[in-house]
Amino acid sequence: MSHQVSISVTDLSIRFPVYGVDAKSLKKHLARVTVGGRLGSSLAGATEVTALSNVNLKLRAGDRLGLIGHNGSGKTTLLRALSGAYEPDEGTIDVHGRIAALLDLGLGIDPSATGYDNIRLRGRIAGLSSKEIDSRMDEIGDFTGLGPFLAMPVKTYSAGMQARLAFAAATAVEADVLLMDEWIAVGDADFQKLAHKRLLKLVERAGILVLASHDLDLLRLYCNKVMRLEGGTASKVTDIRKLEELLAA
Repeated sequence: MSHQVSISVTDLSIRFPVYGVDAKSLKKHLARVTVGGRLGSSLAGATEVTALSNVNLKLRAGDRLGLIGHNGSGKTTLLRALSGAYEPDEGTIDVHGRIAALLDLGLGIDPSATGYDNIRLRGRIAGLSSKEIDSRMDEIGDFTGLGPFLAMPVKTYSAGMQARLAFAAATAVEADVLLMDEWIAVGDADFQKLAHKRLLKLVERAGILVLASHDLDLLRLYCNKVMRLEGGTASKVTDIRKLEELLAA
């Protein structure tokens, strides 16, 4: 795997049109949920919410960035933009390396298919051949700790079991850039220990991790850098040892 892995985000802004709501009531609603997204009016009766405003970010191999901020501050939007799910309205996103995004637990999971079939499905989406997937199947299966449940439909799983399956499948792929939202803390302490080891191994292989979380201990455990988002505006990237200062700012 190459050490050329990098992320470069320059003056990134992303706006979402919100239809069928007049700006005044939307403003009130936003004030209640402390989104803090800036409002502007646009065509066709839509109100525009600025989800990210002028965000700049540079990461290299070995960087493990924690994203902090209230719900609605733009963390998930930034992760989705890095994964390629959202196009910039302004600015650029340049990611070198293969991306694994663990952002939405249900994404790419077929509830009526078995655990095994879902692992195959994830592998194919990530560009592995059937042969490659089969050669990793035992290891992935063991890692999930789901045993006989792997032969059962995923709709019979608890949320924790689904998280294990999605995590195991996504991290079995040779990813250079790992994007993760909060839910990775799902599962018992033993599984979290295993997950932690697996993540660090991935990042050590010339990878970048970007993790959004409210759990400061988790961020201290995984990350060497931190960035705060507030109403779609990002702080500078700071050393994780300055986390308290960043929170107090």
